[in-house]
Amino acid sequence: MWQEKIETMPREELEALQSERLIWQVKRMYERVPLFKQRMDEKGLKPEDIKSVQDLHKLPFSYKQDLRDYYPYGLFAEPMENIERVHASSGTTGKKIVVGYTKKDLSDWADCVARMMHAIGLSNRDFIQVSYGYGLFTGGLGAHGGAERIGATVIPTSSGNTANQLQTMVDFGSTALCCTPSYALYLGEAAEEAGVIDKLQLKAGIFGAEPWSEDMRQEIERKLHIKAYDIYGLSEIMGPGVSYECEYQAGMHVCEDMFIPEIIDPDTLEVLPAGEKGELVFTTITKEGFPLIRYRTRDICSLNYEKCKCGRTHVRMNKPQGRTDDMLIIRGVNVFPSQIEEVLLKVSGDITPNYQIVVDRVNNTDTFDINVEMSEALFADDIKTIEKTERLIKERLRDVLGISAGVHLVNPKSITRSEGKAKRVIDKRKI
Repeated sequence: MWQEKIETMPREELEALQSERLIWQVKRMYERVPLFKQRMDEKGLKPEDIKSVQDLHKLPFSYKQDLRDYYPYGLFAEPMENIERVHASSGTTGKKIVVGYTKKDLSDWADCVARMMHAIGLSNRDFIQVSYGYGLFTGGLGAHGGAERIGATVIPTSSGNTANQLQTMVDFGSTALCCTPSYALYLGEAAEEAGVIDKLQLKAGIFGAEPWSEDMRQEIERKLHIKAYDIYGLSEIMGPGVSYECEYQAGMHVCEDMFIPEIIDPDTLEVLPAGEKGELVFTTITKEGFPLIRYRTRDICSLNYEKCKCGRTHVRMNKPQGRTDDMLIIRGVNVFPSQIEEVLLKVSGDITPNYQIVVDRVNNTDTFDINVEMSEALFADDIKTIEKTERLIKERLRDVLGISAGVHLVNPKSITRSEGKAKRVIDKRKI
């Protein structure tokens, strides 16, 4: 079984391994990363003060802004001649987030993704179509490396050209699909329109790179006739594969031999007890090129340390319920796009999963509108039925969010589809 010894390691053995690797990483970063040394010194800490994973909470946090301040290579812990690849993600505030990988880092990354593929039953008999974007974005090459590691046949279509994606699935016999969940929905819709749903041999999908709800999972599974699995990653830590779902879809197993997760209170910064919801923090304990200690991801979730039915002992993180930096503050109320998506996906039949949130400010007051595509059936119905559906959505949103929103049902296929990460929010207050 793939990586069985690591994935089923007893908790005490795992923590001993984490402690050994944490001590190594702290000493190494103290010697090689000036910003980390500075923050350690400010706290009066030396590497020898960190004796086990129980001392993790003493260490300083790191932040996304650090990567911008030291752009592009100022936080690397290896000389550039040892960096085999760089990736980057563009932020909303200008400079890219640049990360680097040594040869060992790339091998570890492939192992992480391969663990997931094995966990959901994929093998060297499968044809894995990678429809994440290739290039500086980590999705395409991350999934590609994992598929090669299990010996599968990789079909590197990258993102875009939906008609070609579907034709490739049919002709090449793709059995698994890797892409963003919003693009998976679009592919399902396009396959139905093209009349090729029954020609697809897909059995599984690995979806990540953007938030998605349980209702969206069910919609994807219904449209594509597959099992849809969540994979979690972020460029700063590794890319896809930091954690992943197994066959039981009961939370995402963190690769704890490489990454130590914590949940903190985002206000007090105190570490929260197991099971409590807060901000997810990661420490990389095997990364060579670009290691991070206590990196604040801004994702809101909780950790489950109970042993999974699959036998894996690594902690499971529950699906993030939003990001503190994606959160909208509208009329003084905290609103997460994922809350809106959950409401919309429960209005089955009358609307599609395609929507857009528009926030503006008029006369010093926030306006809050949601455009939602009607289904073909509702579009063909009378105006009273459409108005009734709008009122229903408004009421459900008000119950969940605590504030009212303008709901506008728009024509089918009038909202632009995304072949990568979906753009769900237009906040004109920032323009």
